[in-house]
Amino acid sequence: MTSPQTAARAADRPSWAALAVVLIGGFIAFLDFFIANVAIPSIQSDLGASPPETQLVMVGYGAALCVGLITGGRMGDIYGPRRMFLVGLALFTVASAACGFAPSIWFLIVARVIQGLAAAMLAPQVLAIVSHVYTGEARGRAFSAYGLMLGLSGLCGQVIGGVLIALDIAGLDWRTVFLINIPIGLVILALTPRTVPDIRTQSGVRLDLAGAALASVSLAAVVLPLLEGREQGWPLWAWLSLIAAVPLFALLITHQRRLAAKNAAPLIDPGLFRERGFTVGITAYFVYFMSMGSFFLLFAIYMQEGRGWEPLSSGLLFTTMSAGFFGSSFLAGRIAARIGNQVIALGAGLVAIGYGTVGVIVAQIGVEGTAGWVAPGLLVAGFGMGLVAAPLPGAAMAGVDPKHASSASGVLSTAMEGGAALGVSLVGLVFFGTIGDSPALDAYPKAFYLSIAVIVAFPVIVTLLVQALPKPGSTAPGTAAGEVDGEEAGAMEQPVL
Repeated sequence: MTSPQTAARAADRPSWAALAVVLIGGFIAFLDFFIANVAIPSIQSDLGASPPETQLVMVGYGAALCVGLITGGRMGDIYGPRRMFLVGLALFTVASAACGFAPSIWFLIVARVIQGLAAAMLAPQVLAIVSHVYTGEARGRAFSAYGLMLGLSGLCGQVIGGVLIALDIAGLDWRTVFLINIPIGLVILALTPRTVPDIRTQSGVRLDLAGAALASVSLAAVVLPLLEGREQGWPLWAWLSLIAAVPLFALLITHQRRLAAKNAAPLIDPGLFRERGFTVGITAYFVYFMSMGSFFLLFAIYMQEGRGWEPLSSGLLFTTMSAGFFGSSFLAGRIAARIGNQVIALGAGLVAIGYGTVGVIVAQIGVEGTAGWVAPGLLVAGFGMGLVAAPLPGAAMAGVDPKHASSASGVLSTAMEGGAALGVSLVGLVFFGTIGDSPALDAYPKAFYLSIAVIVAFPVIVTLLVQALPKPGSTAPGTAAGEVDGEEAGAMEQPVL
């Protein structure tokens, strides 16, 4: 175990290898939610699955990921973020192999649920490790890289999946979208112990099992109806589940406050939400992903079902958005140095303009006009996304105590996944209500245009929420994750190299 002085010197000259390793691990975890979208038709044909069964391939992963993130984050606080990253990645790699070699649809569904739970264990540790290992300007750059990774995992999922299926490596067809995780996972598993410090902050603390159970059930009561309700025509069970979620969350909050009052170890420290930057940050994150999740889905439906494009072709159109996102991510730090958190507001405003532009153009070109006319709108939206995604995680985590970094990251990731699910459900009511049960082709542009009117409201709300964020540097010394000095830092986090 290194001394606090050695750890401090290491923080001043951080190794970027650790960041690269954990970001790749996080990338494949988030990518797997999006990459399987393009494989659904092939899975349905190859395994003889029904549409509801293939839908569970997506829902099983998304629900397990969202439900498990908070518990996975807390386990990182207790057992160490590197240890939980390794455990989650090992299970994720094994589950990916099971998905890739699945002999039946239900085997695949179960494997996807396990894969989602594994992702919930490893994903929160990425931001937690960044918070512990990097300080000052280095941490700002690391947070920006995290935001870049997160955005690219969503933007590139459909393209990567389409390319893998088109290549049809060794005749494996759709199975390659899962099997590709095996060599990547094995390499990251080998490199992690050599590059990432083993940070311990809460030795002797036990996991709040009652809180974990309540959090999982409460989130499931919300997420499952949001993911499955529309597909099943909003049956009674979906509404009953959403209603039941209210007292379940109330019970969870009461339980957490009771443990905190007794100086016990709750699953989620209520003190996290007394930090204004964290509360405003996760709210902005939640609302931002309501727009991102719904836009991605509905634009893909418009292109594929309305215009008859292949998944790979429509995915390649997203590269325009990716180019804007990638470019602005490198500028976000320079712009933030001049205007602070207003860079997030600027980015959200550009996202709204970009989405609105795409909506207007779609209304004009319908299903016959040249689809390339939407490229400028996608480029502007992507540029705005980069200005939001790079600094927003850092702004939310700025005042979080290091010993709660994994928990805070789990809450942040849950806000992301939950926001995407809620956005799809709310905007889906407009879109699918407009096209009806037997849609004509000309119904798709109208439904998309009307949906954009709702989607644009979300980034506008983000611009307003940003005004409530604390100014950069206003956090009291010693409270920001990774910025505690001297003996206190040595007592709180000691990297084991």
